[in-house]
Amino acid sequence: MTSTRKVLRAGLALTGLALLAACSGPVADTDSTTTNTGSAQAPTGDLRVAVVTHGTAGDAFWNVVKNGATDAGKQLGVTVDYHSDGDPGRQSTLIDNAVSQEVGGIVVSMANPDALKTSIENAVKAGIPVITINSGSDKSASFGALAHVGQEENVAGEQAGQKLKDAGKTKLLCVIHEAGNVGLNQRCDGARTGFGGTVTNLQVDINNPTDVESRIKGALQTDPSVDAVLALNPQVAVSSVSAVKGASSKAAVATFDLNADVTAAIKAGDVLFAVDQQQYEQGYLPIVMLKLYRDNANTVGGGKPVLTGPGFVDKSNVDKVAEYAERGTR
Repeated sequence: MTSTRKVLRAGLALTGLALLAACSGPVADTDSTTTNTGSAQAPTGDLRVAVVTHGTAGDAFWNVVKNGATDAGKQLGVTVDYHSDGDPGRQSTLIDNAVSQEVGGIVVSMANPDALKTSIENAVKAGIPVITINSGSDKSASFGALAHVGQEENVAGEQAGQKLKDAGKTKLLCVIHEAGNVGLNQRCDGARTGFGGTVTNLQVDINNPTDVESRIKGALQTDPSVDAVLALNPQVAVSSVSAVKGASSKAAVATFDLNADVTAAIKAGDVLFAVDQQQYEQGYLPIVMLKLYRDNANTVGGGKPVLTGPGFVDKSNVDKVAEYAERGTR
């Protein structure tokens, strides 16, 4: 690690602590990554946190979340066990396992909140503080979680739709890549509100990239009047760009979330903008929050979500953000 990166990460830790103190895929990845506890010792012993997400192995988005959580653990002397599974039943089992191991805190994403409800409530009953991230914010407090960290998907979708409307687009294809993920439907619903024109949802399966591109291309060929495509994932954004070119369409492509491919596509003019929910913070901040709660009984958010987005990346700021995307922190 370069000295610059060390300084940056140390700065992030100090900034996070100061801020919080002032505010009172296809194959499941079940491997855990455990950080060293470092020199910082909590007053009542080491803190161990289980992070359980609905990501899949190799997913660029969730790798950044993982980086945020493990970086915070290294900096704050917290042991972080990271697990991911796209199946809500297996994700629930991972939460149950963390409870049985008597961890000091749990961080969990809720793409399918109802499937996780019992496991989260059992964790809370066992005296384990839970922070939810990324999706399911409307169920977080009712399940007993301390806080939710993420972006409000309806709001982000509405702003994305408004930006496409401002760009002069009139007919939008919103591509949903994961069945049962409430956050994705909320994004399209929000886009429908902000866009004002015709919005059609297209269901695809992210586990089959060839089919994703084929379905988007087919939709564009069937209705040449579609002049905008909103992807909800970087991988789908790349497929959308290929589909637009393959269909000889002039539709603009926009997307949610970032990776190096998306930043390159923005630079090339193939993607108009990306909605950035800063998922590094979704991994990083809950570790800080759980340590503050354990050490000082601090809570954050006052019952409202702690928002990490939406932000927008376009040609005006892509060069700077691309540096961070390449190193795995955006």
